[in-house]
Amino acid sequence: MIESQTFFQLALLGLVTGFVAGLMGMGGGVLVAPFLTIILSARGVSADMAVKMSIATSMATIAFTSFSSVLAHHRRGAVRWELVKGLAPGIVIGGSVGSMGIFSLVKGTSLAVMFAVFICFFSFQLLRGTGAVRHRPLPGRVGQVAAGSIIGLLAGLVGAGGAFLSTPFMLAHDVALINAVATSAALGFPVAIVNAAGYALSGQGKSGLPAGALGYIWLPALAVVASCSVMTAPLGARVAHSLPVAHFRRVMAAILLILASYMLWKGLNG
Repeated sequence: MIESQTFFQLALLGLVTGFVAGLMGMGGGVLVAPFLTIILSARGVSADMAVKMSIATSMATIAFTSFSSVLAHHRRGAVRWELVKGLAPGIVIGGSVGSMGIFSLVKGTSLAVMFAVFICFFSFQLLRGTGAVRHRPLPGRVGQVAAGSIIGLLAGLVGAGGAFLSTPFMLAHDVALINAVATSAALGFPVAIVNAAGYALSGQGKSGLPAGALGYIWLPALAVVASCSVMTAPLGARVAHSLPVAHFRRVMAAILLILASYMLWKGLNG
């Protein structure tokens, strides 16, 4: 069980990340992981384990947020399912290598630094905008599998749904912005499922896990965040189809840079 204060913190986090997932095609892990690190650290979990569990749990929530948001995008005909089929096999390969191999070997503090760098990269993408470069044809099946492998591997190491890579990849290969966002949301589901399974297996028997842990996944947080996020993800998807998001990008980038600073501090001083 978790305290009422923690419950409301996780519920609010879920509502916000669900909306962000639907709006931008990202799974919301960039928000969930830093805040979960704060919550777990306050509960006495070591810095190394807090970072790993936060990344793993945030990835598990993406399975729910992506499923909810992709339904809304699919109803509007925005998902490029042929790209999902082309990239998903590579995502399974890369995600398996990352979550069941590399993730358990790398220190959590090192992952925190990696996560901070990733958030900074994603923040500058938001500030710059992602719709400017579109001029190359999509690669064939082998190229898509290779791209999917990189997306799955890196997403698993930082606990994100992969949209930070898949969206720019599609935009650079002549896919329209709304289709890239919607397809990235769909790709978030296999990314999350494969990596979450890997985290649950690779974390078995590790010392320092709090109550309610399934491997590296903290089930109480997963239950609350996922339950709340699925309610707001369709709203975010509707907004993505009707409103410009330039101002939202700037606010989101500023928040992410603050969170990146925290994760960098946690990694360097943990």
